[in-house]
Amino acid sequence: MATTGSTLLQPLSSAVLLPIDQVNFVVCQLFALLAAVWFRTYLHSSKTSPFIRHLVATLLGLYLALFCFGWYALHFVIQSGISYYIMIIIGVENMHKYCFVFALGYLTVCQISRVYIFDYGQYSADFSGPMMIITQKITSLAYEIHDGMFRKDDELTPSQQCLAVRRMPSLLEYLSYNCNFMGILAGPLCSYKDYITFIEGRSYQPAQSEANGKEEIKYEQTDPSPNIAVAQKLIVCGLSLLFHMTVSKLLPVEYNIDDQFRATASLPTRVIYLYLSLMAARPKYYFAWTLADAINNAAGFGFRGYDKNGVSHWDSISNLRILHIEFSTSFKMFLDNWNIQTALWLKRVCYERASISPTIQTFILSAIWHGVYPGYYLTFLTGVLMTLAARTIRKNIRHYFMDSPAIKLCYDIMTWMMTQVAISYTVVPFVLLSVKSSYMFYSSCNFCLHIACILVLLIFPVKRTQKGNKDQESIRPSRSKKPEDNDVEEKTSTGHNSHLLANSFNQKTEFTYRNTATKQ
Repeated sequence: MATTGSTLLQPLSSAVLLPIDQVNFVVCQLFALLAAVWFRTYLHSSKTSPFIRHLVATLLGLYLALFCFGWYALHFVIQSGISYYIMIIIGVENMHKYCFVFALGYLTVCQISRVYIFDYGQYSADFSGPMMIITQKITSLAYEIHDGMFRKDDELTPSQQCLAVRRMPSLLEYLSYNCNFMGILAGPLCSYKDYITFIEGRSYQPAQSEANGKEEIKYEQTDPSPNIAVAQKLIVCGLSLLFHMTVSKLLPVEYNIDDQFRATASLPTRVIYLYLSLMAARPKYYFAWTLADAINNAAGFGFRGYDKNGVSHWDSISNLRILHIEFSTSFKMFLDNWNIQTALWLKRVCYERASISPTIQTFILSAIWHGVYPGYYLTFLTGVLMTLAARTIRKNIRHYFMDSPAIKLCYDIMTWMMTQVAISYTVVPFVLLSVKSSYMFYSSCNFCLHIACILVLLIFPVKRTQKGNKDQESIRPSRSKKPEDNDVEEKTSTGHNSHLLANSFNQKTEFTYRNTATKQ
């Protein structure tokens, strides 16, 4: 596929044997990292007005988009501009519906044109990737404005009250939120109120008091340094990139459907290779999402709070937790820690608001948002089946293995092995993309896990749990760590997020959250 962006780095592309658009993406993200350090140092909120910070963040973001995608970057401005116009002319009562339909429709048209007009099956960086993030931001903000300016407070859930936006943003604020240089290429999604709080410099105000009326410990450093967090994430990026450029190329997922391999390899060999090849496919996501997180942190955005020892944590907008993914002992645990911000978006704009069949509606939304490759839909459908079966098994047999640490350890090892194989089996179509290749893989396995899941659902009784349990949102931290981050509300959705359960990174750690409850 011919590049649509700058060819200035073509010599570098040839030297490292990577497509020019991927080289452009990585170089632009590294430039954004340096720009983020400069932004935090020289355009700090204590030295610069919000107007200048918004303006610089927007112009830098549009420049990076233009460098990477050429004139296709106009789609970002067009989608954002028309959505803003809809918000202004439609009014707060119904604008969220119109913005939702337009933004998702525009994204779908672009995805169809990319897949069926340009080269099919190219996994290079493309302009529809950033549009997926912008679509999330457009729809999220539309619902947040609708909640804050039209609906009554007693009609909102605590999390919706916390995220509600009470005034219409200016055009510059809107473009800055959608197209800032920190997140235009790879996200992650954040709430509008968090972003405005960051731009205006209200991110680090300490909490005023504890629930019991006692004064919390105040730390002298109210503007914590992100340097350690950024350095740690850059190390992860470096290791992920190294792994992707070496090991990943030796373990192609496509080899799982190679005729000779299927005919000659033993079953244990095929299972081991399936796991290793899909594990090797993940570091490119680790690299992109962790680098995006580091860029935001370097600019001073993403601070979650201090723990009881005064240690700062910079993971409020993180998109994944690698150790939780690689050592997950359940399908749910894997999905809870993968593409976290997209999981929260699906929960906020669809699942919480759907009055009829929220699970089905959320599945449809996530499928449409991801794209139009048939392999995506096969993964999503398989993921739904896997999630239901895994949940059923866990509820019926797990309690038998909790009596002693030794038995529990054996149970955890077995469930880890089963989870990794099930995840790998599920996401093969997501990588292979086409129906033909996906069918070849599943038929070579005799659809074994599909059949096993159906048998589990037929044999074991389904133990239902109450939706949205008792203390769902009894404690409200700052918006940077949303109340729903500790929900116990489950749902079934799609391949990457078959159900949503956004856990906090460490549920037992007590944090001193900054007081950012000021209404916009």
